[in-house]
Amino acid sequence: MDDTVNNELLSAVRRTPDGGKGSIVYLMLVCLVAALGGLLFGYDTGVISGAIGPLEVRFGLDAKWVGWTASCALVGCMFGAGFAGTISDRIGRKRVLIISAVFFLISALGTALPRNLTEFIIFRFIGGLGVGAASLTSPMYIAEISPARIRGRMVSVNQFAIVSGFLVVYFVNYLIGGYGAGIDRRVVAEHIAQHGTKLDIEAVTKFIARRGGEIDGREVGVFLDEHGNSLDSQHVVDFMKEHKVEVKKLDVEVAGYGVASWIVQSAWRWMFGSESILAVMLLFLACFVPESPRWLIKQKREAEALGILSRVDGHEFAQAELAEIKEAIAHESGSLAQLFQPGMKIVLGIAIVLAILQQVTGINAVLYYAPEIFKNIGYGTADALLRTVVIGVVNMSFTIVAIWAVDRLGRKPLMIIGSIGMGAALLVLGLAFFFEQKGYWVLVAVLAYIACFALSLGPVTWVILSEIFPTRIRGRAMAIATVILWMACYTVSQTFPMMDKNQWLVEKFHHGFSFWVYGGFCVVTLLFVWLFVPETKGKTLEEIEKHWMRQ
Repeated sequence: MDDTVNNELLSAVRRTPDGGKGSIVYLMLVCLVAALGGLLFGYDTGVISGAIGPLEVRFGLDAKWVGWTASCALVGCMFGAGFAGTISDRIGRKRVLIISAVFFLISALGTALPRNLTEFIIFRFIGGLGVGAASLTSPMYIAEISPARIRGRMVSVNQFAIVSGFLVVYFVNYLIGGYGAGIDRRVVAEHIAQHGTKLDIEAVTKFIARRGGEIDGREVGVFLDEHGNSLDSQHVVDFMKEHKVEVKKLDVEVAGYGVASWIVQSAWRWMFGSESILAVMLLFLACFVPESPRWLIKQKREAEALGILSRVDGHEFAQAELAEIKEAIAHESGSLAQLFQPGMKIVLGIAIVLAILQQVTGINAVLYYAPEIFKNIGYGTADALLRTVVIGVVNMSFTIVAIWAVDRLGRKPLMIIGSIGMGAALLVLGLAFFFEQKGYWVLVAVLAYIACFALSLGPVTWVILSEIFPTRIRGRAMAIATVILWMACYTVSQTFPMMDKNQWLVEKFHHGFSFWVYGGFCVVTLLFVWLFVPETKGKTLEEIEKHWMRQ
């Protein structure tokens, strides 16, 4: 190293504002900004849970189209993750975060104002590009700027942000849904008063209460005889049995006059549009975070990298880390061909299988369709959305446990414990549906499943994917694994409503079949992690790379 470079490095260290000891506060702030990408990831993918029901009614979708409408964004995720890996290796992790924020903003505004289903799907695809880019870039950026001793916890912060995004959007959906229900009740009452229709609201309310529903724009159809006279509760019961009418599928109709439901017409627009606030925050704040020090070193910008590393964890850490990163980069070819060398083929195989298993164990079937699952057992819109909020709380709470445990207990033990718990919960959930147990059994089983996922496959899979690849090709290698993850996610999201609404499967298994399929994959996950996934707790990224090169 020549004197000029030495002087630049020393100058960078002296400019570190924390006196040379490093700053965990600085690291946390930087990681939290990067984790905003994860928050938008959760928000953008979770918003569909509250909107899919109204969209189904608004556009008259069958099971295949319900699946496509819910999962079209995931196709964008595949492309987003694909281009983000290559581009982040060329222009840096920070710039890709900014690009993803732009995609999120365009999608939020576009999905709030579509004139037809085609426009809606196009803008959801654009949002998927942002999700895919953020799902790869945020954990990779955090892993590359964090010290080894706390890297697992820092990367898990991104998963915490993802589940926080789910919780926030579940709560927003609940508030918007409740507001819409109030509007729909008022519109119905005004319509009845205007047209002089004598409607036995009390009788219908009691009937719906017994069914576990409520009077609002999606959950209640108002039934009239051929002369326009209102029917009492028993007539409603008889009418539904005779015509096999599902309460949850009906829009409001009073005395032959169509009453447009606010939930069906407008609520979902507000659900999607609310994402624009978070997108603007990421777009603004991402401009102020530093670039990944590992990427800077790869670009021969060592003085900048040393300054960032020093500010993160002090001079001693910075010097040692700089030397390790440079040594690792010196032995890397930087091409995808490196992934197919003897040691790296094992890494790629493990990453791909983990990415698939994280999804085919069914997590997004539950997170995307939770309100519809609860409606299958008789809950109304508001109750279903409220229980979805509870899912979000449990998801976030156990992600906090995972953040605490991942660098203490290790990656592998958490994955094993979580796989066992998820499989058991899915077995119970399938049995509850099969035997038509419509009490708290379903809610308890769903919450147990979510808790086990949040403790294991949710955060730990991303931790492992972000740390097992060499620095020079980490972006492109993670892109391969992440694209495959999103392909698996799309498959689950597309096929769940097709299984859940299949008449033969419903008659035979009462909505329980799909959960047993996902439970079977939990067993596969347990065996795979036990036999093939190594423990990476406490190792630097360069030590992990050397381990694979010895294979």
